[in-house]
Amino acid sequence: MLESLAMLLIFGFIAAKLISLLRLPGLLGMLIVGVVFGPYVFNWINSDMLQISQDLRALALIIILLRAGLGLKRENLAKVGGVALRISSIPCILEGLTVLGISYFLLDLSFAEAGMLGFVLAAVSPAVVVPGMLELKEKGYGDDKQIPTLLLAGTSIDDVFAITLFTFFLGLGVSGDSNVFVELGKIPLSIGAGILGGVLVAVVLLYIFRVKGFTNRNTEQLLLLLALSILYFEFGEWIGIASLLGVMTIGLIILEKRSKTAILFSEKLAKVWVFAQIILFSLVGAEVNIEVAVEAGLLGVVIIAVGLIGRSIGVMIATIGSNLNKKERIFCMIAYSPKATVQAAIGSLPLAAGVAAGNVILAIAVLSILITAPLGAIGIKFFAPRLLQQGSVS
Repeated sequence: MLESLAMLLIFGFIAAKLISLLRLPGLLGMLIVGVVFGPYVFNWINSDMLQISQDLRALALIIILLRAGLGLKRENLAKVGGVALRISSIPCILEGLTVLGISYFLLDLSFAEAGMLGFVLAAVSPAVVVPGMLELKEKGYGDDKQIPTLLLAGTSIDDVFAITLFTFFLGLGVSGDSNVFVELGKIPLSIGAGILGGVLVAVVLLYIFRVKGFTNRNTEQLLLLLALSILYFEFGEWIGIASLLGVMTIGLIILEKRSKTAILFSEKLAKVWVFAQIILFSLVGAEVNIEVAVEAGLLGVVIIAVGLIGRSIGVMIATIGSNLNKKERIFCMIAYSPKATVQAAIGSLPLAAGVAAGNVILAIAVLSILITAPLGAIGIKFFAPRLLQQGSVS
């Protein structure tokens, strides 16, 4: 397994550098390496590593979300609070319902199957959006109106809506017994519990940091932060709360209470991210089955495109009444389009559960990664300087 890890790191790094020479996001090179080295092309990645792929990807997500939280100032978050709540729900729901409607008629799916497909596709990818927004924050793009903060907050909640509604339709399709009102009621509970849990973990950490002689070094404190964040994430996934949002909350509270420590943590995590991002994106690429994606065909492309139109309309609706101008709202539409991590994680669940259209759902989910992850990453990098104001570095 170590040779596979080394191979991904070396070739992922080289590919990212080569892609960067073309002024494209380096993650594209990492995705390509994952696809080529993965089990569906040359099968050069050790099977043991593929078995723990989801855990490794989760670890990388925890690292980048901690970094995001450690850079989210409470006053900046308060400025975008109302818009963040709208942009975390309206685009997701509109995209899911749009895909549900078009796939119900075009693919002749049942209502439950169309709903599963709709909300598999409706989840935006934190793996693509969060690093992109952190880069924009470092360069000061959109800083005047806290656009990166808005999208960071929205992305983490967006997935809660998508996964909850996907679970409802999966239950409806498998057992025929699922209550949409019960599932919708779980959403605010999941978000609230995720935030509360993150606050509690942060309080415990801050108490430990104050104990004299126990953790005097920032590196030791960062180790504890990572360990407790991982444990909290696993616990949150087990009981079904918004644990990724909770992880971001941990960073936010530490920034609020110990800003100098938070800055040091963020700098150290930025160095760890150099390693973690290669693992994340190459393993996401390894999940992509090109043959399955091709099976989705042109009809799959149409469904994905129409769904993104629904999402874009949702973004425009969510930002009505905000202080964003037309260019900034268009940028939010572009930045809110990538799919990757959630689709790779849950796209195969309907097939595994014996849903008749499970192979179709998986094929279109895989195709959505191939299309939107690269285009979304390119869109963020290319359009940020053209559509956003560049202010002081935050």
